[in-house]
Amino acid sequence: MSEDRLRAPRGPAILQIVPSLDSGGAERSTIEIAEALAGAGFAPLVASAGGRMVAELEAAGGEWICMPVNARSPLALLANARRLRDLIRVRNIKLVHARSRAPAWSALWAARRTGTPFVTTYHGGYSADFPAKRLYNSVMLRSDATIANSLWTAERIRTDYSFQPKRLAVVRRGVDLRAFDPTVVPRGRVAHLRDAWGAREDDVVILLPGRIRRRKGQLILIDALARCRGAGDLRVVLAGDAQVGDSYANEIAAAIRQHCLGHAVVVAGHVQDMAAAYLAADVVVSPSTEPEAFGRVVAEAAAMERPVIATDHGGAREIVLPDISGFLVPPAGANGLAVALEKLVALGPAGRAAMGARGRAHVLRYFTLERMAAETLALYRELLGAENFTAPRWS
Repeated sequence: MSEDRLRAPRGPAILQIVPSLDSGGAERSTIEIAEALAGAGFAPLVASAGGRMVAELEAAGGEWICMPVNARSPLALLANARRLRDLIRVRNIKLVHARSRAPAWSALWAARRTGTPFVTTYHGGYSADFPAKRLYNSVMLRSDATIANSLWTAERIRTDYSFQPKRLAVVRRGVDLRAFDPTVVPRGRVAHLRDAWGAREDDVVILLPGRIRRRKGQLILIDALARCRGAGDLRVVLAGDAQVGDSYANEIAAAIRQHCLGHAVVVAGHVQDMAAAYLAADVVVSPSTEPEAFGRVVAEAAAMERPVIATDHGGAREIVLPDISGFLVPPAGANGLAVALEKLVALGPAGRAAMGARGRAHVLRYFTLERMAAETLALYRELLGAENFTAPRWS
């Protein structure tokens, strides 16, 4: 860490720690809470190895502290612990919030050495199949308060570990309704994406947003498409980054060729304009093979008034209202997904619009960014004991 980052304190600061700032739910939450902190008059700092979202963080009022907290070796964890200890002291940091396990071990040591309140967020359903893994995961439970990002996550913590956190708080992920509002996205952006995807006017566009990873279920969607009646009217878009050298991307390409679906499936890569992408789609699918702790895509798509088909596990059960705002299908079940797709196609535009409207109403009630920020800052306030910790301002 460079010396210019260890400058004298200018005011009380809250430090969030996340391995990188490229994409993902933890990274998005980091930026959203940084904006809330800036609105509350605090200095929001984020220690991270960086990435494409650094500019968003800085635009939201946060400050990026470049630190290799994505490293996992014991020596790297110890070095980061010392860096964090020095940063806490020099920048007058009042609370540390870690959002991933490896940097949380460094943050735990630094927070204890400096007497700083320490918060963790459980963003994922970490596997705990053997004692060493449970020990590694347990750092997320050794904080002064552990945040679970869904009711499912909280229950997973209670059942997987005999060692329980001092305090377990459920703070559901929130959707930024300023960005994910179907009334504010220019139609030109939507048309641009549909053109880029090769979608005809009457095509029903099925969007699967998510990194190209096996657990995201892209192969299941391709298999389901091959089983659908009238698949010629469907355009499936896989929107997400592929990991360099990952054979799974090759498997997807092979499956598309095997089922002769090259005319119907688009591998679009990373899509920056997700609000327009949801509107450019008619249906959004999240066929994850493993439970998603929350399901950010599911909530964002519902906020954009799109019916959602999601796997019947994890946090999606809290967001999708079965047969009301979308459908829940069995895990790893291409048949169930195919049936759900056929039902949504048969509903037509008006039926899908009605489902989407009910989904947005559900998000407005339970999954707003304002609610997430207010509950997170209330927890900070309690740990800090600061009566002047004001509510965030939203523009």
